[in-house]
Amino acid sequence: MNQLEAEVNRLVNILISEQNLDGSWSYPFETGISTDCYMIILLRTLEINDEDFIYELVRRILNKQEKNGSWKLFYDEEKGNISATVEAYYALLYSGYLTKSDPGMRGAKKFILKNGGLNEINMFTKVMLALTGQYKWPSYFPMPVELLLLPTSFPVNFFDFSVYARVNLLPILIAADYTFSIKTARTPDLSNLFLNRNVDGWERELHDLRSFLSPIQQGINRLIGYPNELHQLALERAEQYMLQRIEADGTFYSYFSSTFLMIFALMARGYAKQHPVIKKAVQGLKSYQTSINNYTHIQFTTANVWNTALISYGLQEAEISSSSETIQKANQYLLSRQHFLYGDWAVHNQNVLPGGWGFSDINTINPDIDDTTASLRSLQSLIINEPIYYQTWDRAVHWLLSMQNNDGGWPAFEKNVNKSILQWLPVEGGGKMILDPSTADLTGRTLEFLGNFTHADHYYPFVKKGVDWLFQDQKKDGSWYGRWGICYIYGTWAAITGLIAVNVRKDHPSIQKAVKWLYNIQNKDGGWGESCKSDAEKRYVPLQESTRTHTAWALDALLAAEKEETPGIKQGIHFLLETSEKNNWTTTYPKGQGLPGGFYIHYHSYEHLFPLIALSHYQKKFNPELFK
Repeated sequence: MNQLEAEVNRLVNILISEQNLDGSWSYPFETGISTDCYMIILLRTLEINDEDFIYELVRRILNKQEKNGSWKLFYDEEKGNISATVEAYYALLYSGYLTKSDPGMRGAKKFILKNGGLNEINMFTKVMLALTGQYKWPSYFPMPVELLLLPTSFPVNFFDFSVYARVNLLPILIAADYTFSIKTARTPDLSNLFLNRNVDGWERELHDLRSFLSPIQQGINRLIGYPNELHQLALERAEQYMLQRIEADGTFYSYFSSTFLMIFALMARGYAKQHPVIKKAVQGLKSYQTSINNYTHIQFTTANVWNTALISYGLQEAEISSSSETIQKANQYLLSRQHFLYGDWAVHNQNVLPGGWGFSDINTINPDIDDTTASLRSLQSLIINEPIYYQTWDRAVHWLLSMQNNDGGWPAFEKNVNKSILQWLPVEGGGKMILDPSTADLTGRTLEFLGNFTHADHYYPFVKKGVDWLFQDQKKDGSWYGRWGICYIYGTWAAITGLIAVNVRKDHPSIQKAVKWLYNIQNKDGGWGESCKSDAEKRYVPLQESTRTHTAWALDALLAAEKEETPGIKQGIHFLLETSEKNNWTTTYPKGQGLPGGFYIHYHSYEHLFPLIALSHYQKKFNPELFK
């Protein structure tokens, strides 16, 4: 057995051994410390004194503190992150297990004050502090809750915002309307973190927002009815919007942030702390806990469907039989998670049956393009061998094609939620949070699925539109930006493999330019690595060290585009084989992004999964005798 075959077998054995009894894989969806901090703050606010649980969260937060007193979002965020540091400082004080005089807390305070104090934190951290009595709500919140009453025909309405923006902004609008805040006997005092209490802490967020939203306010003023009655109707509708979208585990849209905010919004509406809806929501959030290196972490959501679809596909690419128990169990799990309920996606895509897949284990109403194509890739062998499941396939493909944006690309969650006027909304993350536009990663991966699994090529009108969109979206240096991974390597991998799958010529100038870019950024050790800074700076920023996941993406793109084995490919394969036991900061470095500048994702499955896929594709292309 040669080194290549041995590494493929090693990765296969790791993945198979970590499958759950129900057929899924539940690798952690790790997103830094914010969720851990907010969980402590929520439990203390609700006076749920689950001490063992709170102490475990405290342990993890303390373990992540830097020597300068700060907390970071990612390894190479040089000085630290002020919002994350404020959240950690507050949660640790509220936990009661630390005091302001502890050395680590003094270091955190020094870092916060040195970097501008509470005036410089991001909007969501300010909202959390306002909800818990540490920050004064603005006297006037310029986005009124009556926004919900505007019809979808209005130039800007509630459903023009992305689903992620809607489910997080709506409870904020309710709480802001009531200027709701709640303190307890344990509430710490953070007033010493203000450099100047007389400065309006919301001015940066709200100054431009007021003028930007004036057309919406004018539309609200034209609504027929008495202002107070309309206002109460809007609040009731906002409450119902949340309640109608609670999943079986009690969470709102299966996101930690929206559920956290919903609990406060419901209390603003008069719900008691012990109300059944609130108690179940808390239990739902607690169910997101996972263990990482013997530390308890609260996940932002679970990633079971995503992990399972990708891993099952990866194992099948490595020649694990579709009749094996591993794949059979994975198939049954995925079949059980196909969506049959209508969600908000149907507002912009009417007269189409549900049929996609969502990201998390509990998700039933929020399907997305990436999980749908990933699940279909994994299930293809089942559909071929057992025609009884063809309806599953047909329904999902029909939903997938119906979700193509008018511009030719594919979004993540909802169709045509990409009004250009909203991308200038002055909110952290900008258009990345507010909108759900076509992206190179989603479009490329959808084309890859359509080409390799349905045999559609660039002569099909809907495929040609996707191809044309990708050509237009390519950056001048030859790369593509990927929204849901880090970042330009991810987008370029998806675009190249998608274009090749639908039979775009390998010598096409667009592909050749992208290939040249990948070789140009290859590191001396043969690998590739990209910094999370790429998303904020809107340009490729090298990580200065290679990662196995970035290397696998780059290699897979080159394997699709090149006819012959090149020195760059050989060097990349060598890197993957020589780093099989690598376990340093690059292993845990985030390879996914949730909200640019807000939170980044370490997918624990990626370090095994994507090297396996790249090595398997290399074997098939250049060493096919290994599969005979």
